[in-house]
Amino acid sequence: MIRIAVLGAGRIGRIHGRNAANHPDARLVAVADPHAPAAQDLAAATGAEVAPLDAIVERSDVDAILVCTPTTTHADLIERGARAGKAVFCEKPVDLSSARIEACLATVEKAGTPLMIGFNRRFDPNFASLRRRLADGEVGEVELVTILSRDPGPPPVSYIATSGGLFRDMMIHDLDMARFLLLGDEPVEVHAVGSALVDPAIGQAGDVDTAAVMLKTAKGRIVQISNSRRATYGYDQRIEVHGSKGMIRAGNIHRTTVEVANASGITADPVQDFFLERYAEAYREELTTFLDAIRDGKPCNPTGRDGLMAQRLADAATESAQSGKPVKV
Repeated sequence: MIRIAVLGAGRIGRIHGRNAANHPDARLVAVADPHAPAAQDLAAATGAEVAPLDAIVERSDVDAILVCTPTTTHADLIERGARAGKAVFCEKPVDLSSARIEACLATVEKAGTPLMIGFNRRFDPNFASLRRRLADGEVGEVELVTILSRDPGPPPVSYIATSGGLFRDMMIHDLDMARFLLLGDEPVEVHAVGSALVDPAIGQAGDVDTAAVMLKTAKGRIVQISNSRRATYGYDQRIEVHGSKGMIRAGNIHRTTVEVANASGITADPVQDFFLERYAEAYREELTTFLDAIRDGKPCNPTGRDGLMAQRLADAATESAQSGKPVKV
């Protein structure tokens, strides 16, 4: 039984905390959050105890920590966990600075402790199946990857101010997915464009809410990524990969599979509302993968390097969108 502590009891901390409490191979020991009511609510719901964050990392009855705190704290908490000999799972991103991520990963490597980064979309059953079939050569050599990711609505402007921008906050998931689907052929050039079309306040805060990125790999493969902070029809998450022998795609998940056909046409229920519903199973599988790696003594995946590489692509996309020019990676 792997004993777990959750650092951060906000929205994502509640997801991971409840999953840990319900997992047959784990026991949620403690929860920490500077906002006491949030920690108390999660602890009461899971049978864990509330503990100070500073104490949790050093506790002998904690084998692993799940870092679900604000981004600015991630790297420090990863390092503290590694020095204390804990396995660490950390939500993306490791940090908004690639240089800080490199320093953090050096500390983890020196400590020799497990580290896994929370790119949950790799664990979505549909996307994972698509990737396996790509690796099996079902559509031949990958030539063109298209990733669509659109949120039903924008976050508060107060969040935008500390998020690092759309490319580092939202699109970083898609940049990691691009690397996941390219099977080791790394992007070497990034060209990005962005606009504030959804909420003028986002533009006034120095960010964009509508963006497109094109990546080119060392072998000449091309990736197209489309992001928007607005989708009136729900949470839009689609992938299409064109290869030398055909095409493979994964579509949206609807609330039900019911369709109605009549003289007016064919209609279906809306797609699921947001990431909490769309990726519920992915979050559970992600935790299982982390626990399996700890138990079996195997490397965690996605790795800290995956976090670094996605951040470098996000940095390049941000630079490209600001300069209007392609950026070499």
